[in-house]
Amino acid sequence: MAASCHRISTGNALSTDANSHIQAKRNRRLSSESQFLSTPNQWQRGGIVLTTSRRRWLIEAVPPVERFEEDGGEEKRKLISTVCSYALQDKQDVVGDEDEETVENVDRDWRRRRTEVAVAAVVTMALGVGNRVLYKLALVPLKKYPFFLAQLATFGYVAVYFSILHFRYRAGIVTDEMLSMPKAPLLVVGLLEALGAVCGMAAGAVLSGAAIPILSQSFLVWQIILSYIFLKRRYKFNQLFGCFLVALGVVITVASGSSAGSLMEAGIFWSLLMIVSFLFQAGDTILKEVIFLDATKKLKGGSVDLFVLNSYGSAFQALFICLLLPLLSRLWGIPFHQLPNYLSDGAACFLNIGTVSSGCEGAPLLPLLFCIVNMGYNISLLHLIKISSAVVSSLASTVSVPISVFLFTLPLPYLGVASSLPPGFIGGAVVLVMGMLIYAWTPSTRDPIPSPFTTS
Repeated sequence: MAASCHRISTGNALSTDANSHIQAKRNRRLSSESQFLSTPNQWQRGGIVLTTSRRRWLIEAVPPVERFEEDGGEEKRKLISTVCSYALQDKQDVVGDEDEETVENVDRDWRRRRTEVAVAAVVTMALGVGNRVLYKLALVPLKKYPFFLAQLATFGYVAVYFSILHFRYRAGIVTDEMLSMPKAPLLVVGLLEALGAVCGMAAGAVLSGAAIPILSQSFLVWQIILSYIFLKRRYKFNQLFGCFLVALGVVITVASGSSAGSLMEAGIFWSLLMIVSFLFQAGDTILKEVIFLDATKKLKGGSVDLFVLNSYGSAFQALFICLLLPLLSRLWGIPFHQLPNYLSDGAACFLNIGTVSSGCEGAPLLPLLFCIVNMGYNISLLHLIKISSAVVSSLASTVSVPISVFLFTLPLPYLGVASSLPPGFIGGAVVLVMGMLIYAWTPSTRDPIPSPFTTS
């Protein structure tokens, strides 16, 4: 359509109330349909870009309209300045071939990113299942040394992460600018991870096995609350309801195979302590998301390599774990003065050598498999936080719980007699899947938008 000037006033065909109503409706529509599109610099010409699924408009200010008027039989050129002069043009009139290609690239990038998030979520679910199953298998040879396995995962990963970081730096993937990022937020990450581990170990030593997966659903609740506060993120009703159904599905799946009083039999204090441990863990994931977002601004559109965050976060976590070792060893029932001998015997069992190797069948293969998968799981979680959000990573991790419960009913090696499927497993799984679908569902709004403007 050709460019034209428009003037909105009380004398126009549309009344003020009607115009306000249509304008509000149009704003809601534009907000819902252009939420994934990047509007800056989509068109070469300046102005305000309105983008919908069907059409795009460019609204820009234009000079005063030049008109001819007759004054005493003499034509006189006169500039008439209206109260509100705008040029309203369709996308087809202002977008050239190059700009069309730019818009198509934006849409293509949006679809590619959604696919990337979906693939990363599926990989995280698979690694989460493997992590849970292999942890139980790794404890078969190390059943007397679970504390050794925990410390191996804490301190051993620091060396592995920094080795990977070194090679990525040599390859040019990690830059000096990434390494010069402030370390204070990473120090807080390590502290939150250490506090979460301490509180979780203390409560886990008292609570029943069925109570922990149920209480772990508070992790998702904490993430939503913290992202609302610190990231100013607003969730739609279908997202909140979907998260609720996912948590409910896990509770139904796990609780159906346990006694009704399993949550309260250990006392309310230990249940609250476990919930607090998940608060620390949720704060850790939200802080990592904040670090990624801040790094994008400081690196001028770039992104910090996840191994920078993983390496320094793990190093600071190991530092705080060292400071808390006396308390941790006591929680595991190991006198602190006997800790060196305990760790030495645990290493011998892990390597399946020495006099303590009796009963360590399956080592070192099973513990090594667990360490490798656990490391991949942690990396995939962090990658999912980087490209999406902490809540999405939590949902992907939560789905692994019922799948793991099902796998434990199969005749896995070293585990002996398989466990039976909980009575409410099918119902809980259905509720969980419904929650995931509702969370991912985006309402479709394809109705045409009435224009509040009148053309002259």
